[in-house]
Amino acid sequence: MTQNLTEPATTAAARRTSKARRSRRVVPWLGGLVVIGLLTAGFWPRAIPVETTRVTIGTLQASVNEEGKTRIRQRYVISSPVMGQLRRIPLKAGADVHANETVVAVVDPAMPVLLDARRRASAEARRDAASANVEKARSSHEFVASELRRFDALYKSKTISVQELESVQMRESSLARELAAAESTLKEAEAELAESQPMSEAPDTNRPPKELRSPVNGKILRVFEENARVVTPGLPLAEIGDPTDLEVVVDVLSRDGATILPGYKVELEQWGGGQPLEAKVRLVEPAAFTKVSALGVEEQRVNVIADMVTPPEQRLTVGDSFRVEARIIVWEAQNTLKVPSGAVFRRGEEWGCYVVKDGRVHLRSVKIGRGSGTETQILQGLSEKEELVLYPGNRVHEGDKVKAITL
Repeated sequence: MTQNLTEPATTAAARRTSKARRSRRVVPWLGGLVVIGLLTAGFWPRAIPVETTRVTIGTLQASVNEEGKTRIRQRYVISSPVMGQLRRIPLKAGADVHANETVVAVVDPAMPVLLDARRRASAEARRDAASANVEKARSSHEFVASELRRFDALYKSKTISVQELESVQMRESSLARELAAAESTLKEAEAELAESQPMSEAPDTNRPPKELRSPVNGKILRVFEENARVVTPGLPLAEIGDPTDLEVVVDVLSRDGATILPGYKVELEQWGGGQPLEAKVRLVEPAAFTKVSALGVEEQRVNVIADMVTPPEQRLTVGDSFRVEARIIVWEAQNTLKVPSGAVFRRGEEWGCYVVKDGRVHLRSVKIGRGSGTETQILQGLSEKEELVLYPGNRVHEGDKVKAITL
């Protein structure tokens, strides 16, 4: 009976020992399989996260972007015509003025200066010299005016270019201003001589005050002499202009100015409002100038003059010498194939991009056209709505598996 009880206990112990031995043999195999699985997972190719974009069709513009400022097209400086006592000017900057109605300043003329023979002869000589300058300026202006008429007829017959016509127009305008300046100098000399009397003549003490009226409708831009004081002939007293009659001056690099022609569209941004203002290039000045940049580099720049197209009622808060950011559009295409510039890159003498298809990238050669800086025109190699890798760099290669991410 004792022998029968011992045999089952021995058999159970043997079975437990055998199972433990089998478990010890399986554990190393399981550990090896886990290590192999981890190594395989570590070295298995993973999808590269990339930012992607689409090929689209739309409008593309190439532009020259520079800072500019507004200025009133015609401005007038009111000056004292005689020596005398200026009365206090009540008008402030921004006051409305009306042509030939608003009295801007009043000057009480001083007593006539008594001239001796030598000083009177000097005054007469200045008058004669001013008269000779007027005749010279008038002759030059008449010659250029006749030349302008001939060039205008040649331009209408399409014999000359618009640049040649504008050059003559500019010369005629410059000589017209020189003639006006010479006539003003003559009037000043004559007035000085008329107001001055020889010592043998008694001065006329009854001299009415000189009222200086506004020559145009507009506003007072600034008052140079507000308080009452003694003034001399030609002293600036106030400046007048029409703030609604604005133009824009943009200085650009001379190489950019060579690509800009009259009539090009200009968009003015960062002026203080929401929508950009519109303008149109009227003139690219024929002479450039040297300007030192913020980095201390000398640059050749040229002024581009543009006329405002946006109606005055939509830009009432824009005044004289306001800063704007100008986009001069030198090229524009409608319904053209385009991609962000970061999606194409140079490959030797050609251009290429990475196209995403079925989760993998494929290198493709493309032919590009003009660009706006942020977008590039595609002439050949791509079609609309294809997906491209944006900024691929050196981490993406042909056939790599990629995963699109959203930034």
